Amino acid sequence: MHDIRAIRQAPDAFDAALARRGDAPLSSEILAIDEARRAKIAAAETAQAEQNQASKKVGAAKAAGDEAEFERLRALVSEKKSEVAAMQAEAKELDAQLTDKLSWIANIPADDVPDGADENDNVEVNAWGEKPVFTFTPKEHYEIAGVAASMDFETAAKTSGARFVMLKGAVARIHRALAQFMIDTHVDENGLTEINSPVLVRDEAMYGTDKLPKFAEDSYQTTNGWWLVSTSEIPLTFTVGGDILEESDLPRRMTAHTLCFRSEAGSAGRDTAGMLRQHQFEKVEMVSITHPDHSEAEQKRMLRCAEDILERLGLAYRTVVLCTGDMGFGARRTYDIEAWLPGQDAFREISSVSTTGDFQARRMNARFRPADGGKPAFVHTLNGSGLAVGRCLIAVLENGQQEDGSVQLPTVLAPYLGGKTLLAADGTLA
Repeated sequence: MHDIRAIRQAPDAFDAALARRGDAPLSSEILAIDEARRAKIAAAETAQAEQNQASKKVGAAKAAGDEAEFERLRALVSEKKSEVAAMQAEAKELDAQLTDKLSWIANIPADDVPDGADENDNVEVNAWGEKPVFTFTPKEHYEIAGVAASMDFETAAKTSGARFVMLKGAVARIHRALAQFMIDTHVDENGLTEINSPVLVRDEAMYGTDKLPKFAEDSYQTTNGWWLVSTSEIPLTFTVGGDILEESDLPRRMTAHTLCFRSEAGSAGRDTAGMLRQHQFEKVEMVSITHPDHSEAEQKRMLRCAEDILERLGLAYRTVVLCTGDMGFGARRTYDIEAWLPGQDAFREISSVSTTGDFQARRMNARFRPADGGKPAFVHTLNGSGLAVGRCLIAVLENGQQEDGSVQLPTVLAPYLGGKTLLAADGTLA
């Protein structure tokens, strides 16, 4: 959500920021609604004052026996009371219009975000690792002999439809090991607090984390009104919804491993092969709630936490800062980490680390009380994948594949796999 006072003070700057995202100017429309709302509020306050003044005179007129004045004042009080109610109702309706209008407008990009139209204009800021060299043509994950039997799309389609998968045996265990490795690293070494969060949330949580109303069609809703989370960013961030924290409580750093659900309504026909884009997937999420002065440094810290996971797994990656045209709705700045997938001969996104500034905090009224005793101010919220478990599984399988159909696994996973470091061509761990 945007600060209406900032739009009043600098409407041209607001429109210029929207233009960087490719959006049309909106300040005139917003300020027209705001001006009408404020005028109704002022008129209601004037009518209320006139009502109060007339009410004070009613008793005096009655006591003086001035029946005509008494009746005039009584009628005036009734008239002003009706005017006040009508204008307050109109002001309330205009306020709802203003809130709805603002809720559909994307966050303002940070000044250092590169301008651009789409992913082709993203800027690489880091690269790590060497792409593996194969003496054979590398396969995509679902084609590898040791993987194929344990990555069952047919049975999943029979039970649930397209874009679902059933992982079995050793592949299921590797998937679980990856998630456990990520969580343990974030908790034991990165100082995040593990949260076992719900995956069903209310409208307020979706709205507060900018998923409603914009992304309703990309989300699943139950018949009794709950929403299935598209990311545990939603419940983790909303833990501070409506709260006033003490400055000493910041930063608040959390992580969770959850199922995530996306209808992928806007991605028809994209990445339909394999398990790259699924309706149901797992993700280890990181969320930080910070003091505004520290959110820039916090985003860099979160980015390193995500990159470090890939480095420990020995997976080549590159990090890009998204341009204005490719950045998500709620973000001020986003870094995407893209892992190398030999089977696709391409880098593919495996994590996004974003700062939203106070955009989400305003929507859910999350504030902190400064240590110096000043007025409560909005916190800043940040989120990032640490990492997407299924996509990480794909990267591990494709980068470690051998010509005989086996897969050499990262040594950091051995403690979670009973000391095994190889997925054999017959689908067993060795």
